[in-house]
Amino acid sequence: MSNGLARRERDIETSTDGDNKHRPRVTSDSPDAVRTLPDNPGRPSALRLIVPRPSASRWIRLLLNSIGPGVITGAADDDPSGIATYSVAGAQFGTRLLWTAALTWPLMAAVQMMCARIGKVTGQGLAGNLKARFPVWMLYVFVVALLAANTINIGADLAGMADAAAMLTGIDSRIFVVSFAVLIAWATVRLRYQQIANTLKWLVLVLFAYPITAFVVGINWRQVARSTFVPSIPHSGAEWSMLVAILGTTISPYLFFWQASEEVEEEKAAGQSTLAMRRGASGRELEMRNVDVGVGSFFSNMVMFFIILTTGITLNRHGVTHIETTRQAAEALQPLAGRFAATLFTVGIVGVGFLAIPTLAGSAAYAFAETLGWRQGLNRNLKQARWFYTLILLSTAAGVVLNFAGVNPVKALYWTAVINGLLAPFLLVAILVVAMDKKLMQGQPSSRLSLVAVSITTVAMFAAGIAMFVF
Repeated sequence: MSNGLARRERDIETSTDGDNKHRPRVTSDSPDAVRTLPDNPGRPSALRLIVPRPSASRWIRLLLNSIGPGVITGAADDDPSGIATYSVAGAQFGTRLLWTAALTWPLMAAVQMMCARIGKVTGQGLAGNLKARFPVWMLYVFVVALLAANTINIGADLAGMADAAAMLTGIDSRIFVVSFAVLIAWATVRLRYQQIANTLKWLVLVLFAYPITAFVVGINWRQVARSTFVPSIPHSGAEWSMLVAILGTTISPYLFFWQASEEVEEEKAAGQSTLAMRRGASGRELEMRNVDVGVGSFFSNMVMFFIILTTGITLNRHGVTHIETTRQAAEALQPLAGRFAATLFTVGIVGVGFLAIPTLAGSAAYAFAETLGWRQGLNRNLKQARWFYTLILLSTAAGVVLNFAGVNPVKALYWTAVINGLLAPFLLVAILVVAMDKKLMQGQPSSRLSLVAVSITTVAMFAAGIAMFVF
């Protein structure tokens, strides 16, 4: 090849699935590859083609290309409502719950890796797989609860974004509630999946505001290390409720559905338009997705850690233990940590709202569409997936209505997080059943280590939920 570049092998294989005869498919660990072909002994042997190895100057682009649904999902977990929950935890209990970030990272990663594997291997979203394995009435319970919780979350996120924007501009927050909702709804309907995904990837950078804020306010790292690595077991009902709320916010049902559905969207974007074409995945595909999810979940829990830390060492230390909104947290932070820290905290809220609301509305729409057999997908336009987009628009509109109905969004949000924390373990049991089903998983069920990790997560969430009512 030209330019004296090192050469590498790329496999070109042909498939005879369905009506896609002799469809060429490309594999490579290069970022320029279309996708990696599932290992399938029934397919013809591969032809070999030599292509150039990426030059060293392209590693930055390769790194950006490796960011996928896992990183986006992890960042979406730190939405304005999640920020409110973590801020309340820091204000009320100081740094005593910092250890939960170290606990939830591996637990969240294990769950999201399993959901990603289900979507990538089966070629369909989580609801479609649950529908094939469980009674429909059980699926209805899951998706209706998901829609209700997500709608409340959307309302709380819009409120958090609007309050933050009002603090920065002095304009009435109600104007921002409507403006943000309209902008997000328009972009979700108008833009196609790849455009939305690329936008969300850049919005992930907004979350760096929270680690920076923590360093600005100053930290006693010895105390932080002790609170992080020496767990403080909750002793009151309030602490147990907060623990369940943190678990419900971090390991949340809407993330399960979104992760699996975005794996399907990624495959559709790569040209795998039919279910038969999407079934199965190579070891390399699954390995790369695990890295993607691992990085995303680490980033999510790192941000959670710094939010609890920042509010714990400022608000709690100075006796500000009762806050109900992110605006109150930001306003209380300003005289204690300075205007720059408070501004970073506030800007982050607006940015992550744009990241999280499409995820919340979209995950419920995916779940309903697969349950009821609607045409769905962000790769389709409004006419092609009318009911799918209608549900997205309705849930966003309902979030706006909640802001004008006098509902306290943070109290509603807190109890939504608790409800998610109580419902999630039941959904995790169903996910485990699907992940172990060799037929549904195309002969590629989850590994024993993955099953053990998610089982531990399920038991931990059940235990925390029970403890909340006992203590």
